[in-house]
Amino acid sequence: MSAAARQARGISQRSRRLPVQAIREVMELAWANPEAIHLEVGEPDFPTPDNVVEAAARAAREGHTKYTPNAGIPALREALAAKVERVNGYAAGAEQIVVSAGGVEAIHASLTTLADPGEEVLMPDPAWPDFVQMAALLGTPPRFYHQTAATDYLPDVAELEELVGERTRILIVNSPSNPLGAVIPAERLAELVDFAERHDLWLISDECYDEIAFDGDFVSTMAVAPSPRVVSIYSFSKVYAMTGWRIGYAVAPPEVAAAMTRLQEPLISCVNAPTQMAALEAVTGPQDVVVAMRDAYRERRDRALEVLRAGDLPVLTPKGAFYLWVDISRAGRRSDAFVRDLIQEHGVAVAPGTAFGAAGDTFVRLSLAADLDHLLEGSRRLIAEVDGGGS
Repeated sequence: MSAAARQARGISQRSRRLPVQAIREVMELAWANPEAIHLEVGEPDFPTPDNVVEAAARAAREGHTKYTPNAGIPALREALAAKVERVNGYAAGAEQIVVSAGGVEAIHASLTTLADPGEEVLMPDPAWPDFVQMAALLGTPPRFYHQTAATDYLPDVAELEELVGERTRILIVNSPSNPLGAVIPAERLAELVDFAERHDLWLISDECYDEIAFDGDFVSTMAVAPSPRVVSIYSFSKVYAMTGWRIGYAVAPPEVAAAMTRLQEPLISCVNAPTQMAALEAVTGPQDVVVAMRDAYRERRDRALEVLRAGDLPVLTPKGAFYLWVDISRAGRRSDAFVRDLIQEHGVAVAPGTAFGAAGDTFVRLSLAADLDHLLEGSRRLIAEVDGGGS
């Protein structure tokens, strides 16, 4: 047996089957051009607020550098329960809060808790690609429902009824949506909860962009239709510009929260203590920075929409999150090929729609979490590539 064959045998099928994160590939291609305009990454361009940074430094100096309870420090869990009631409009006890290493780990722990290998997960297309990667790792096959123009970019209950089967265990919904920026209205959320309950499914509600909503339409699933079948996911990454701190949280029924807490030990043990103290300051301290960032994203949205629509490019108006979902079908290429050409010819990096599922093959995602001038110039160059590239 060759050395390569022996090495291949040592790598699990699970890891070999893991889908490639296409956005990372775009980032690496763009880094080769120091002058590139980066509109591909979903990361706030704002710094973490000073009071939050100082809270972490103070916590470390004061000795908050030890293990914490698996589910998080009690003061933070109590503060998050208060936040959920104040901001999201529903009541939850501290015992229902599980502090996680970002929203991603909260979703991973939720899937691990609620589904066994071989059981199916209903998830959107297009959607955040980590959903698909988690399903691959856990052996929980995805069944995709569409969020396209044909469904008004919302989950369609009639389609879900056709997809659900005996092995289906979980429904994932994401509002505000990455990559679409779509917000699921209250009436549809109530229908989705009813669907989940009728089919004995768990509903995981990804609300990581909950405080980045522009037009007053966002509402939390549990505020609309309180249900013991719902697990809600939140994050500090986007709302407080804390992507690198790696902290989020789940709000779950008590028995689910208890099971997720047990999972924390082999997954992460606990989120590091200084970060938890920083999060406590973020959620209990001044909230004006959250409003300022949201307003900046709204202005960028409106300015970029003007440019793209002046170039006659169809684009979905986002009601939340900080992305633009742009139709580049006029270019006559799949989005992955278009994105490579855009980087090479115009020095602009955007995320290919194919990174978010098959439904994105004629779309690209632009991030509003970028300097306004760069965003507008990148939008103009994108129009130029649609109209003149690929010939």
